[in-house]
Amino acid sequence: MKVTKLKFTEQKVETRLCLDLGTGKGRNKPEGFIGVDIIDHEGKPPKKIDAVEVCHDLRTKWPWKSGSVDDVQANYLIHYFTVSERVHFVNELYRVLKPGAKALILTPHWCSAKAYMDSSVQFPPVSEAWFVMLNKGWREMQNCVDRSGLVCNFDHTLGYGIHPGIISRAHEYQQHAMTFWKEAAQDLIVTLIRD
Repeated sequence: MKVTKLKFTEQKVETRLCLDLGTGKGRNKPEGFIGVDIIDHEGKPPKKIDAVEVCHDLRTKWPWKSGSVDDVQANYLIHYFTVSERVHFVNELYRVLKPGAKALILTPHWCSAKAYMDSSVQFPPVSEAWFVMLNKGWREMQNCVDRSGLVCNFDHTLGYGIHPGIISRAHEYQQHAMTFWKEAAQDLIVTLIRD
């Protein structure tokens, strides 16, 4: 009887790295995402919150390798950052995302009272125009010297979270309301796509 030896080769299992930045208590953290939050309140030792798997201050260099992250979401986070911290945030986001990867950003619409209700929210509120600036081609087309500090190059899609009082109305009515009425648009829902 002849014995045949089998060779086993190691196969790499592709795992996706998905981050929920500013996860807080994790209420909106999708399955398979890693919860990231600062959770150090007023200099006290970090509190144990089950949703937080990585404790990191996103205003500093991020711990992930360049081009290593597949997917990101950041709900109600960037409006707490100063303008320079927002620039750092999107530059680091650009650095860690893989080419073609996406980041879902949800923030209060600048025209909604939600954008001003928390005293720790930073001025100015985040508007639709800010996301346009995240595209390198757009910045290069402007007739001024770019002093923004942005090095990222994102395309984006933009949507709105509409006030519950008009959500069931016709599309034309919603568009009119969002153009002319404060509080019609409650949130900005932006998908950033890395080049």
